[in-house]
Amino acid sequence: MKQLDQAEISAGTLYIVPTPIGNLGDITQRALTVLQSVDLVAAEDTRHTGLLLQHFAINARMFALHDHNEQQKTAQLLTKLQQGQSIALVSDAGTPLINDPGYHLVRCCRESAIRVVPLPGACAAITALSAAGLPSDRFCYEGFLPAKSKGRCDTLRALAQEPRTLIFYESTHRLLDSLQDMVREWGNERYVVLAREITKTWESIHGAPIAELLAWVKEDEHRHKGEMVLIVEGCQKQEDTLPTAALRTLALLKNELPLKKAAALTAEIHGVKKNALYKYALAQQEE
Repeated sequence: MKQLDQAEISAGTLYIVPTPIGNLGDITQRALTVLQSVDLVAAEDTRHTGLLLQHFAINARMFALHDHNEQQKTAQLLTKLQQGQSIALVSDAGTPLINDPGYHLVRCCRESAIRVVPLPGACAAITALSAAGLPSDRFCYEGFLPAKSKGRCDTLRALAQEPRTLIFYESTHRLLDSLQDMVREWGNERYVVLAREITKTWESIHGAPIAELLAWVKEDEHRHKGEMVLIVEGCQKQEDTLPTAALRTLALLKNELPLKKAAALTAEIHGVKKNALYKYALAQQEE
């Protein structure tokens, strides 16, 4: 396998360049080389990125590309790429496209056979997950929850049975409401880790069952300020919980067959215990 010691800038190429989420020392040497070498830097906020470039003494032409103009400006960037210019795409912090602009541009580049080169680097979700102490072999990134309580509760309800570790971003002014809605939809005991101000001076990582975490956050207003990531334990199903599909099959069969026969056939179809199905059906009849 060939290992490259330096960035090789290619004409007509879009580079996806992660930038630090708090600690400027986290930028990679390859990212600096690309930013220094490309023809144009497409930035979510040119003023914010300008400060970053200035810190590293990089003099680069910039182009504003954000949520409000991406649809309109993508065509201009595509034309520049097709003419042979190289472009670096950056967001205000972290990896572009991860809850930041850039999806439309990258999609159009792929459809136009324009080369897209991703650089590895900072990402708040992955950084927080690595320190959360929750299962990381399978996880589900959900971005920001809806701003209004009804939409938020609907989303949380839909995720109630998700077994994978869940990752959310959250804002200062909505953290308490989101934790309260998690308690409402998931109960008190689901384990949640709040990773706040990752890589920054006031970095803190604290985990507890939801209700306890909510109380802990309320104790100090500084605990719900800054950039935040919530890492949530996936739904832990009890061993004696019967699969939903098996219960549907049992409900259909017991309308046509004696209960014991329906339970036996369901157990054979779904590989669950016959006695557990039979006891469940009896309990349902009594109710």
